Amino acid sequence: MKNILFIFGTRPEVIKLAPVILELKKHPDKYNVIICNTEQQKELSNQTLAYFNLKADINLDCMRPNQSLLEVQTRILTALNKVFLENAIDATVVQGDTMTVLCGALASFYNKIPVFHVEAGLRSYDIYEPFPEEVMRQMTSRVAQLNFAPTEENRKALLKENIDDNKIHVVGNTVIDALFCLSDETLEKAAGFYKEQNINIDDKLVLITAHRRENHGERIDRIIDAIKHLVEKYTDHTFVIPVHPNPNVKNKIYERLGVYKNVKLLAPLDYPYLVYLMKNAKLILTDSGGIQEEAPSFGCPTFVMRYETERKEGIEAGVSVLVGADYDKIVNLSEQILSDTKENTRLKAQNPYGDGTSAKKIESIIDEFFS
Repeated sequence: MKNILFIFGTRPEVIKLAPVILELKKHPDKYNVIICNTEQQKELSNQTLAYFNLKADINLDCMRPNQSLLEVQTRILTALNKVFLENAIDATVVQGDTMTVLCGALASFYNKIPVFHVEAGLRSYDIYEPFPEEVMRQMTSRVAQLNFAPTEENRKALLKENIDDNKIHVVGNTVIDALFCLSDETLEKAAGFYKEQNINIDDKLVLITAHRRENHGERIDRIIDAIKHLVEKYTDHTFVIPVHPNPNVKNKIYERLGVYKNVKLLAPLDYPYLVYLMKNAKLILTDSGGIQEEAPSFGCPTFVMRYETERKEGIEAGVSVLVGADYDKIVNLSEQILSDTKENTRLKAQNPYGDGTSAKKIESIIDEFFS
C-alpha cells in the first residue's frame, strides 16, 4: 500500500482534487490517502471539503493577516517540513498554481518524494500575469514526476519546456468531474438558499467574481466603475457578487456597490451554491480560473477580467472573452449580452476542458507508475 499525500489550501484546489481523492479511496488495498490542508483559504477550503464529505487529516493554519508572499512561503514550507518528518510518504499530489502547490512540490522534492501535478501545463508566458501563479506552476512542472495536463495544448507547453513526454499525461480537467458530483437534491438546497436571501434567480442574473492579486489597486477601481455603469443601466437585472474576504477587494466593493438594490453582495459561497449561480446566470464576469473552465458546461457567456489567461482553449473555442480591467470592453461586451435575451445569447460550443472521467484516468496512471 502506498501513502499518498494530498496537499491543498484553497477552494479551487479542493474542488479539483476531491474527485481524485475519492477515486483513490475506492482502492484501499492500493492507497492510504492522507489529506493535508495548509488552510491558505481556511474557511473556503474547509467549507468545500465538507461538501464532498471529506475532512483533512492535517490542518496547518498557515495564514496570518497581511502576510507578504515571502512570509506565506516560509510559513507553509516550515509547516510542511514537520508533515514529511512525521509521515512516510510515497508520493505527493498537488493541483494548480498556488503558493501551497509550489511549497508542496518543493517540500516533496527536498525529501526526494515523487510529485504528481494535477492541472499541469497551463501557461500565460508572462511572469506577472497572473502573479505570482505563472512562476509557481512553471517551477512545479520542473520537479513533477507525473504532469496531468488537462488538454493537448497544455501538453505542448510542457514539451516546449523540455519536460519528458513520459511524464506528461493528457487527462482532461477534474473540475468537470466535480460538477458531475452535484445531485438534484443539492441543487434544490441551493435554490432554497437564494430564496431565503431574497435573491431572484431568473433569466436576468449576472454573476461577478473579482479577487486576483494583479487586479488590486487601480484595476479593481476600473472594474467596479464598469459594474456600476451596468448596474445603473440594467436595473431589471440582478447582479450577484460573492465577495472575496481580501480587504483590498472587499472594502471597495461594499463601499461602492452595496447601495444598489439590484446588487446582492454575499459572503464566499459554498461550492454547490456557486455552481447553481453559474448554471442560471445570463452573464458571468470573472477573473477566476476555475469559473473559466466550469461555465462552458452551462453555455454561459463569460468575460474574463484578466489581460492574460492560461486557459486559452476557452478563448479559442469562443466560450470566453478576455476583457482585462478595460472599462470600455467590459461595458460594451456586457451590454451586448444584457440587452438581448438569455435564450439568444446561450453558447453552443462544447466544454473544451473535459468529459468528467479525469479522476479515473489519473488513478490508472498512478497505479501504473507504482507498478
